[in-house]
Amino acid sequence: MERVRTRSVLIGLGCLAALWAAGFYLQAYGVPDLAVDHTAVRGWLTGGDLYGYGTGRPPVTAILLAPAAFLPLPVVAWLLALAGLAALVLTLVALAGPVARRYGRSRFTAVLAAAALALLTEPVRAVLGLGHLDLLLLCLITADVVALRRSAWARRRAAWWPGPPASRPPGGRLGLLRRVWSTGAWAGVGVGIATALALGPALFIAYLAVTRQWRAAITATGTAATLMLGGLLIAPGATGAWFSTVLFQVDRSGPVGDPANQSLAGLLARLYDSSSTPVLVWLSFAVLLLAVGLIRARAAHADGDEIAAFTLVGLTAAAAAPVSPSHKLVWVLPAVLILVDAAARSRIGARRPGRPRRFAGAGYASAGLATYVLFAVPAQWAMSWNAYAFAVIVLMNALPWRPGVASAAPPVRRPVVPHRVPAIPGPRGS
Repeated sequence: MERVRTRSVLIGLGCLAALWAAGFYLQAYGVPDLAVDHTAVRGWLTGGDLYGYGTGRPPVTAILLAPAAFLPLPVVAWLLALAGLAALVLTLVALAGPVARRYGRSRFTAVLAAAALALLTEPVRAVLGLGHLDLLLLCLITADVVALRRSAWARRRAAWWPGPPASRPPGGRLGLLRRVWSTGAWAGVGVGIATALALGPALFIAYLAVTRQWRAAITATGTAATLMLGGLLIAPGATGAWFSTVLFQVDRSGPVGDPANQSLAGLLARLYDSSSTPVLVWLSFAVLLLAVGLIRARAAHADGDEIAAFTLVGLTAAAAAPVSPSHKLVWVLPAVLILVDAAARSRIGARRPGRPRRFAGAGYASAGLATYVLFAVPAQWAMSWNAYAFAVIVLMNALPWRPGVASAAPPVRRPVVPHRVPAIPGPRGS
């Protein structure tokens, strides 16, 4: 009873702290991007041009924001911030919870501490303060990671556990929902919705195809195509304008060389002291980054760490995109968690007999601490010397993965052929 009371008090204090942080960020940043989107959607609903107000949201996102268009902007900002906080907590439950359980620690304490630390980082500050959907997109994509893991567990049980298959729906009215949850049948839906809302997560569909997770890839493609087709049917004019004036004009949100742009393109533009980057130079390096990121993600998937694989894809998308402001760097959060977990695994492995290492895991721990501090300090200090861009590129090329920790591929059960001794021995030497 005392434990339940303590947890209730901690949850209450955590909610109050999160609300205070959200209010502080909303006031400090002033939700300028959300204000532009709010004005554009309201003008569009009254007969204006959706993309004549400076917004670059896809039509699906504009349709999603349509019900809130006639609410006051502060109300919309608070609703979006609360949704982002809920998405952050759910993401950390899926990512930090299993890590705490693996080391025999309280998942509640781990998620609470991870959420408190995440609220202090610049990507979360920018998402809440500017009014963006990146925390929701992170949660949607993480849901697919959970689905892939549950699908692997179901297939592992079907391969190794005697009795009825895991895919058999249990009785009752909720049988279908239980079957969907137990088998991870929704894998790909989150990536598809995220792709329709922001287009950038389309790289995750390419990753699913590269790793031959065909069912999830087809589901993601079908979900994204269905939502985009629905947007075309509901708002054909806005969809055509988006393709013609937004999709092919990546500098619509500002010059590529703006210090807020921490992608490879922005880094090259500032190195060349130009408002735009040399296209051929950027394309060459961007293709190289995409190849390296997908190859490393495929290797992480093959070694059984789907979380690290998705994190590598997210970091690669942020690095190779033409424009990546700080709110698009939310994949740094699972990267720091992976570094901390890798340090703990190395430390535990060093305690085994015959493998004494005094400073095992110190490199991973130092890298995780340095990355967190870099993204927790005021953004002006880091953006002035391209720290975010270099950090994302380094993480994409050096992030470790943890073999077998979150596999999305079940082991293949090969039948063991017993050794038979012939009743009549053959000739000697045969």
